[in-house]
Parts: sequence; C-alpha cells; structure tokens
Amino acid sequence: MVERYAREEMSSKWTQEARYAAWLEVEKAAVKAWNKLGLIPDEDCEKIVKNATFSVERIEEIEAITKHDLIAFNTSVSESLGAESRWFHYGMTSSDAVDTGVAIQMRDSLEIIIADVKMLMESIEKRAQEHKFTLMVGRSHGIHGEPITFGLTLAVWYDEMARHLENLEQTMEVIAVGQISGAMGNFAHAPLELEEYAMAELGLKPEPCSNQVIHRDRYARLATALALMASSIEKFAVQVRHLQRTEVYECEEYFAKGQKGSSAMPHKRNPILTENITGLARMIRAYAVPAMENVALWHERDISHSSTERFWLPDAFITSDFMLHRMNSVIANLTVMPENMMKNLNLTGGLVFSQRVLLELPLAGVSREDAYRIVQRNAMKVWEEIQQGKPSTNEKGESLYLQYLLADDELRQSLSEVQIRECFNFEYYTKNVDKIFNRVFKK
Repeated sequence: MVERYAREEMSSKWTQEARYAAWLEVEKAAVKAWNKLGLIPDEDCEKIVKNATFSVERIEEIEAITKHDLIAFNTSVSESLGAESRWFHYGMTSSDAVDTGVAIQMRDSLEIIIADVKMLMESIEKRAQEHKFTLMVGRSHGIHGEPITFGLTLAVWYDEMARHLENLEQTMEVIAVGQISGAMGNFAHAPLELEEYAMAELGLKPEPCSNQVIHRDRYARLATALALMASSIEKFAVQVRHLQRTEVYECEEYFAKGQKGSSAMPHKRNPILTENITGLARMIRAYAVPAMENVALWHERDISHSSTERFWLPDAFITSDFMLHRMNSVIANLTVMPENMMKNLNLTGGLVFSQRVLLELPLAGVSREDAYRIVQRNAMKVWEEIQQGKPSTNEKGESLYLQYLLADDELRQSLSEVQIRECFNFEYYTKNVDKIFNRVFKK
C-alpha cells in the first residue's frame, strides 16, 4: 500500500490489526455455534466471547518461532483466556479462520466500493443534466465527426458505471462466502450445522462444497470486476485529458488558487489528476493476473495464493477506492467551456453536416453513389481551404462548406437553397437527447 493513494476508511480495513480482528470474529462465531450445538458450556462460551483478545506484537513474537501466523494468533488469544481456551479453534483448520476472515474484509471493503460507485454516478448524472444540450463535436479516430452534446458523453459514462455497479453487486454475492469445514473440507470433525450457524452469525453464506480453502475463482471474480471498472474510469480520465489539451481546451480539471503546474513553466495547468487515474487503473488491472493464476491450486490446497493475496487484495481495494474518489472530484469540479466547444464544432467550416446533406439527396431521387460523390467533392475543397489557413466562415457567418454546396450546380438540381441551409441546423442533432436521457437515467 502506498499511503499517498490511500483513504483511511478503506486502508483501515486491511491493517494487521483488522486482519486478526476478522479472524477473532470468525473464531468467536464458531464458539457460539458449538455452544448452540451443545458442545461448549454456556459459561465457557461467554468467557471466550467476552474476554478473547490478541496482541499484534505478541503474535509477531510467537510467529518468529512458529513460522505460522494462525498458530501464533491462536496462542496469543489463548493467553488472554483460562481453561476455556481449549475450545478456541476447536475442529477448525487455519483456512477456516483465514479465508472466512478475508471474506469479511472483502465484503466490508466492497460495500465501500459500491458506495463510491454510486457517489460517482450521482456526480456524473448531475453534470450530464447540466450539459444535456451543450453542443460539442463528436470525434472518431480523433477527427471531427458530427455534433453531439457533452451531456451525451456523460450519459455514456453513467450507463457504463451502471453496468459496473450491477457487476459489483453480483460479485458481492460471490465473495461473501465463508467456511468452517475443517481440514480437507470433509466436515469430519465438525457438522455442517456448525458452519451454517457460524456463517449466519457473520452475515456470510457457507461455501457449498469447499476443500480446504474458499475457491479462488471467487477472488478472481472480484479482481476482474475491479479491473473492468478501473478500465472504464481510465476511459473517462483519458477523455478529460484529451479535452484539456491546449489545441482543444473544451474541459479542464479544476485549478485551485495557489496551485502550481510546473517547476519550470509558470503558465502550465496540467491534467495531473486524470493522468494519475490512468496510472492507478494500470495497477488495478495488474492485480487481476495473480488472482486468476491463484485459481489453480494443488489438490485440496497449497499456499501459493497466500503471498500474492497479501499484496493484491489490500492494494486493489485501497487503490480502487482512492481512484473512485479522485474521479468523482474531477467530475464534480470539472471546468466546462461551452464557447470553446462551439468554436471547435465550427472549426472545419461546416463539414460536420456532411452526412445530413448526404441523406437528403437519396430522398430527392439521387443514387447513393452520386450523392456521396457530390458531398465528398465539396468537402475535400473545404479541407484544402483549411490546410491553407483560410477562414472557416465568410463575412456573413456562412461556413465554407455551405458556400461550396450552394455554388454546386449539380447539387442544386436536386436540393433548393432552403433545403441545403436546413441541413446546417444544430437542433437536428439534439432532437432525441431527451429520449436517450430517459433510457439512461430512467426518468
């Protein structure tokens, strides 16, 4: 974990203290379950539940000798108890406590991630509604295509996050699973009812058929869900970075008073937040690889997964949480420049309306091939003018493309001046925005 990219709310769930606390929670649930089944006397159960505690420092001392963290943990806890300690960890194996404890940590952490996603979606929706009809140019291959609105761009992001929210909520069902099935998972030393009672106490579901560990396809599902979400967050961040480029300058990360952009160039206002998000997304995706490789353990278990999970589980959650909050701040405080959006929309002298003209010609009886030839011929003239640095409009404010189309005799045989001019109406491109928003935001 890098503290620079960690929030206390999430990082606190992955400390050594939190790890052992989760184990203790599992062990106490097992004690209560044994008591319910009649094995552990009420007095001993009460003593364990009330008095059982541990010391991180003591665990580390013991582990230095035993080379086994769970045994060191059990010894530390037993030192806080009396004769009733004989019931602690009764009929259990290490993975019963460890994997079920991790399930608690994953569940609690995923609840935070899900709340983060909802927070981000709210910010995206707010800005989408604000810029529902803010015109801008849509780009494919980085080249101007047709008019869209910035609200539609944000609606795409919202819809994408809605899919991740659903995926994460489904993933919660997959990972909120524990076990107390004993060595090899055969329940030889503890009945299934013990596991069922303990998992109900912990708010988890029992693993239907474990061996000695919770199956790691569950963990891989979590890792890939976070990786997919991170990829979408990076997509949004890259879009902001593109829109902040000086040559485009349609959006900008909020630049606070007193903020500095460069040690050498005082004028710089750099998209550092979204660049940071891009880098964090790369790390989160990287965690998916060891998680998937951990699925294939030897026989009923080995511990090749253990070392990687000590890295990727905390870091994936902590980094995802930080990234979501950072992206939320970017969206909520994003500076949007509608005037620059409109300036860029008009940059190519009306070429963004070419398809509208193309589609009008077949309605007038012109073949698709001839229509394309006429429209493209005039478009290429405009590109040549732009390459030479000529103004994109005349003194009347008419675009270059409109001028060329009005002067094209072949085109005028099929379309009147009024029909051609009508093709340059921005409202044509926003007429279905409300319907699209109704689809996305269900309002």
